[in-house]
Amino acid sequence: MGAGDRAGVMTGRVVVTGMGAVSPIGIGVEAFTGGLRSGRNGAAPVQGFDTTGFEHDIACEVRDFEEPPEAGRASAFAVAAARLAVEHAGRPELRERRGLVAIGSTMGESRDIDVLVRQELANGPGAMDPAVVRRINAGRLSASIARDLGLTDVEAVTVPTACAAGNYAIGYGYDVVRAGEADFALCGGADALCRKTFAGFYRLGAMAPDACRPFDRGRRGMLTGEGSGVLLLEGLDAARARGARILAEVLGYGLNCDAAHPVAPDSDSVARCMRLALKDAAVKPEEVDFISAHGTATKANDVAEARAVKQVFGAESPPRTVSMKSMLGHTLGAASALAAIGCVVALTEGFIPPTVNHVETDPECGLDCVPNHAVTADLRVVQNNALAFGGNNAVLILGRYEEAASS
Repeated sequence: MGAGDRAGVMTGRVVVTGMGAVSPIGIGVEAFTGGLRSGRNGAAPVQGFDTTGFEHDIACEVRDFEEPPEAGRASAFAVAAARLAVEHAGRPELRERRGLVAIGSTMGESRDIDVLVRQELANGPGAMDPAVVRRINAGRLSASIARDLGLTDVEAVTVPTACAAGNYAIGYGYDVVRAGEADFALCGGADALCRKTFAGFYRLGAMAPDACRPFDRGRRGMLTGEGSGVLLLEGLDAARARGARILAEVLGYGLNCDAAHPVAPDSDSVARCMRLALKDAAVKPEEVDFISAHGTATKANDVAEARAVKQVFGAESPPRTVSMKSMLGHTLGAASALAAIGCVVALTEGFIPPTVNHVETDPECGLDCVPNHAVTADLRVVQNNALAFGGNNAVLILGRYEEAASS
């Protein structure tokens, strides 16, 4: 089954025409690209909440971002990224077109829940600010985009599949545009760093004290992060008709859920998900030029993911496999969406982003993770991995746009 043929129904090609990034290493595609190319590290002491009592307080926050008072931080990230994506696409008129807004998230507006809990603890029952209460519905992440852009004929969906949610949302956008059920999709992910998330991963023993070192022998865990990535997807014919600049093509994706363990990934299941994605995209393993790994820098994740890569691509010479989380931290529901933008940037700009903070590759991983410095590369097909708690896996395949590709 190829990228243009599912369940025997021929459908159209889907392309990326705009991208918006709100990230710890830059806001907007130009700044984000510069951060990836230079290996910028977004890690710094936490400013967004009190970290008293924690032995270490390093995370990857979005700085110099103004939040409108009527929106929660995650929704504000999502709206800003969507605006940037539409601007990046040449400001197409979307208001009267059928559309989808799909935003993946792990924590929704949990930062506001933290605020409300503190209000009650400080001032007693009934002290919660009603304006903040109105902001905490996770559905606002997608609905706020539709409202902000004045979209009148859209489905607005918030996808809650944890740390794979960005890829899930992009896959959903791909399906509805390809099937002709929508003219466009604004899809991706958003999450805001909050004390609850920080404390949760800290208690799991998954947090590094200083830096995120994926695939490194001395890695000590992840760093939490925040931000949003949104892509504008359109059907190829519609994009051509309006003279859009086509950045990349979505070739296919794969999803599975093994439910094998609450937090630990299963390498066999991850490998199956990769094979599903490659089959859907009609791409052979040897055609993949690099892999954007989930790459959290936890002991269990990196080894399991590396084993899965070698199952699918062979142990001798798997594709170069990088982790953008080394720069961005783990931005949860935004992670695979920001990584997807990084994959498109790699295709258009001809380079592979580095895995920074790298000292010595763990022999149990044994991958070329492009340590510390970006490399120039002529890329045609890239793979974006996302693995989530509960065994929710999502793998996205993106390709360089080529006019003569089969439809």
